[in-house]
Amino acid sequence: MSSTNTGRTVPDPSEGSPPIVVAVDGSDDATRAVRWAADDAFRRRLPLRIVHVVERGPYDTPRFAVPDLPRMMVERGREVLLEAERTVRARQPSVEVSTELIEGSLTGILRREADAAAETVLGSRGLGGFAGALLGSVSTHVAGHAHGPVVVVRPGGEEARREVVVGVDDSTESEPALAYAFEQARLRGCVLRAVHAWQLPVHAFAPEVVYDMDEIRRAQHEVVRERLQAWREKYPGVTVVDDVRSGHPVDALTDASGRADLVVVGSRGRGLIGAALLGSVSRGVLHHARCPVAVVRS
Repeated sequence: MSSTNTGRTVPDPSEGSPPIVVAVDGSDDATRAVRWAADDAFRRRLPLRIVHVVERGPYDTPRFAVPDLPRMMVERGREVLLEAERTVRARQPSVEVSTELIEGSLTGILRREADAAAETVLGSRGLGGFAGALLGSVSTHVAGHAHGPVVVVRPGGEEARREVVVGVDDSTESEPALAYAFEQARLRGCVLRAVHAWQLPVHAFAPEVVYDMDEIRRAQHEVVRERLQAWREKYPGVTVVDDVRSGHPVDALTDASGRADLVVVGSRGRGLIGAALLGSVSRGVLHHARCPVAVVRS
């Protein structure tokens, strides 16, 4: 693997604040991701690192040798980086920006970049995606493997709605997602909607089993109240709306996303592949949300 710097000094993640990393490929989705990342870097007072990855693939082998193609890919990559940098400087002139062109495996490099980043920002589908796909394989893979927060910026919804949505459950593994969501709401000066969706167990539909629905609702509200108590005390300036509803978590969060600037979900997947690592709820929200989604792994 080799890397080519496009002219600016790349910040060393071990020195000072870790950067926000955004990956670009010249697609409209990547441009949306750059705008989102620039705004977040401004809010968080963090440097922004823009990367473009060149995957040579079969062109490295003698059988498929095309001498000019790697050079063309590198030149195109530099143009993509320059345009992304211009976008940032026009949108947030005070943000510190660095760019780098890197040759190697796209998913491997992005996972490595994510390990040293404050967060990683990706478009939902790049130039290599299928037109009918809701979410690109690269976005799914990185969100499922990266240790830090990964934000997937979906088309549309760039107007400010003044609300951040976070999924809440009764597990301590949701704490990193809550920390990220409260900080985003504080920086944006907007409302935080805490969505907790619950479903009756399957046996509850047996006619011989009697449930006190009011008691169940009270218990679910108590779950949210207890989970958020410490965060409310830490962030007294953030207005929190408890949104407790009966239904599937993916449906509840997708519905809330239509009125939000950002949806934040945790991930408790433990499988060996990206989809399983994401967990079913985070994967479903990534595919169906109508605004950017941040996946914060525990």
